[in-house]
Amino acid sequence: MTTSVYAASPQSRKTIGYARVSTDEQTTALQIDALRAAGVEQIFQENASGGTRTRPQLEAALAALEPGDTLVVWRLDRLGRSLQDLLAIADDLRARGIALRSLTEAIDTSTPAGRMLYSVIGAVAQFEREVIRERVCAGIAAKKRRGERVGRRKALSPSRIDAARALLDTGLGYAHVARVLKVGRSTLYRSLPAA
Repeated sequence: MTTSVYAASPQSRKTIGYARVSTDEQTTALQIDALRAAGVEQIFQENASGGTRTRPQLEAALAALEPGDTLVVWRLDRLGRSLQDLLAIADDLRARGIALRSLTEAIDTSTPAGRMLYSVIGAVAQFEREVIRERVCAGIAAKKRRGERVGRRKALSPSRIDAARALLDTGLGYAHVARVLKVGRSTLYRSLPAA
């Protein structure tokens, strides 16, 4: 979804904003409010995980920028999938004569100090993600050593499996029983290997 706040005059340099949330349960409202308060003229927004390679609204925002314009984001992690991705976007913007501003981190890549700070904050963010990933992997390994289950809970409890068997015994098909239990057929097949 693209939202135009107001149009810039042809002679002025544009500020274009980009807002992103990772899940449908989240909203871009906070980011949009901050971008509008910063005077951003046009805002592109989308729901997409940072790890997603295709982000059509980011691509549209980048395509709309011209030399002398500024791309504004609420936070750097809303813009890139990784430190490498952030640096690639920033380098592309700099090569095209476009500035990058991050409101939360108070970064403006049109200044030397902003470019240096951007690199430092990007490196710290990457380090933080790697530390979190290591902690998650260590937690999973510890659970496995203790013999605990890792991953999602099973969709069908033992009592629901018994109910599924009873329904199948009455002659109902897997598709119908799966709909009744509100699970996928493949889940039902996996839960009833002997059936």
